Amino acid sequence: MATEQLNVLKALDVAKTQLYHFKAVVIAGMGFFTDAYDLFCIALVTKLLGRIYYTDPALNEPGHLPANVSAAVNGVALCGTLAGQLFFGWLGDKLGRKSVYGFTLILMVLCSIASGLSFGHEAKGVMGTLCFFRFWLGFGVGGDYPLSATIMSEYANKKTRGTFIAAVFAMQGFGILFGTIVTIIVSSAFRHAFPAPPFYIDAAASIGPEADYVWRIIVMFGTIPAALTYYWRMKMPETARYTALIAGNTKQATSDMSKVLNKEISEEAGQGERATGDTWGLFSRQFMKRHGVHLLATTSTWFLLDVAFYSQNLFQKDIFTKIGWIPPAKTMNALEELYRIARAQALIALCGTVPGYWFTVAFIDIIGRFWIQLMGFTMMTIFMLAIAIPYDYLVKPGNHTGFVVLYGLTFFFANFGPNSTTFIVPAEIFPARLRSTCHGISAATGKAGAIIGAFGFLYASQDQKKPETGYSRGIGMRNALFVLAGTNFLGLLFSLLVPESKGKSLEELSKENVGDDGIDA
Repeated sequence: MATEQLNVLKALDVAKTQLYHFKAVVIAGMGFFTDAYDLFCIALVTKLLGRIYYTDPALNEPGHLPANVSAAVNGVALCGTLAGQLFFGWLGDKLGRKSVYGFTLILMVLCSIASGLSFGHEAKGVMGTLCFFRFWLGFGVGGDYPLSATIMSEYANKKTRGTFIAAVFAMQGFGILFGTIVTIIVSSAFRHAFPAPPFYIDAAASIGPEADYVWRIIVMFGTIPAALTYYWRMKMPETARYTALIAGNTKQATSDMSKVLNKEISEEAGQGERATGDTWGLFSRQFMKRHGVHLLATTSTWFLLDVAFYSQNLFQKDIFTKIGWIPPAKTMNALEELYRIARAQALIALCGTVPGYWFTVAFIDIIGRFWIQLMGFTMMTIFMLAIAIPYDYLVKPGNHTGFVVLYGLTFFFANFGPNSTTFIVPAEIFPARLRSTCHGISAATGKAGAIIGAFGFLYASQDQKKPETGYSRGIGMRNALFVLAGTNFLGLLFSLLVPESKGKSLEELSKENVGDDGIDA
């Protein structure tokens, strides 16, 4: 039986862009700012951790994290994020978006501080506690994905919905950039206050006790902006679509949105009864008939995107070292190396990552989700091949500029492409009572790809020509880049299954105004 869209939802769909839209972007976006900072700042400090806890002065070589420890430190938060996306995505549909939203933020703040306070004087103790708290940090981060996306999609009007969801996600770019800026400032301050000689002059003095404070400050600093938004996050009313379509309280939804929109919204008799007409669940035949292909599209494309995206992000420092953009570790002290890594990553973030996000914000409701995702995967494939094919030439001294430009362009088109659209589409095309759950499933599948990228790329990119390092099974950096190009191409193919959601109401996209007879309202 077909149903009419509720007046309160019609009012949201046609509402003019106003202050509450921007407040929602900032409140939800600050969570993503913190998410990105927490997930990616660890990549900045892993070399410093290796120097502090694994340097043996007798070997006359700067220490580095063993492969298994490096994979754990980089990947454990992603495992937590995957679990959090599934759990909080489901919980957001059961208890409401708002009631779960504050808990995820508290968990992120507490675990971020605890990560920086990881205790123990031996490497095993510090790395163990760091990994423990980063798992639960990731668990909180995971909850922010489906909740932020769902809240913003259900608050926005249909004309600019993509722009506002993309703006929330674009705060991730600022979080990555902020992490590099904090690292530059902290490492620069300590290296000037406590100057140390290069490693080859004095191995012990090149690290210094202050280095242990540096990584802890960097890890904990991201809690500040998130904590500042907690009050406003708790003041947000529950979304009208949850209140009306899931809780069945149309009167409360109308009252809440009348205050938010500063306009009177009329109620109609019987709306509450019609609002909760459908009851079929995630594993039903009806869901598979209507949304099975959609779920395949959102999960597969996010999975393939994150294999490539997290491989590139988490191991930028290794790539920069291989091309000689960062000098050999023995020529620098620990904080100088950290400063140079952060400066290199800041350049990539500023020139490639951040602009890509905001190009999506500008064009998502003009070009559409489908075409931006298709274009992004296509360009990522092209530029990854453009690096991999002439790799031996690009890594030679004097050719590094070409490498960095091409590498930066892959980030630009990841963010002006599938890294943004894979986040937006699942928040639009599924029914309200399953929207957060399906977004969580899609995001968790993406994080499974990120875990493969984080763990797999670490081993795969190792040079076969150096078996004495213990990475004799690696396929080499050049071949690893070819694999990532192939991954991007598969993402392009699966993107053909993604529906276009530009300019349509959420109820039209999710078919909540269509009955089992298939007739539109």
